[in-house]
Amino acid sequence: MAKQKGKVTFNEKYCKGCELCVSVCPVQIIAMDLSRINENGYHPAGVTDVEKCIACANCAITCPDSVITVERLEA
Repeated sequence: MAKQKGKVTFNEKYCKGCELCVSVCPVQIIAMDLSRINENGYHPAGVTDVEKCIACANCAITCPDSVITVERLEA
């Protein structure tokens, strides 16, 4: 059985850079974007390879500020 595919989006405006999402991603596709700073002064999290997302939603569940949305895509 193929793994579920997903799409992860971040509301970067509200990301406070806590890195909890980075630590719980089983496929290690979330990283802090050290090249940018959001309007609150934090490096926002982002997805490095959306094709590897398995839609587990660990990141969204763990995010204390609910800035992450995970969508399951059709295979």
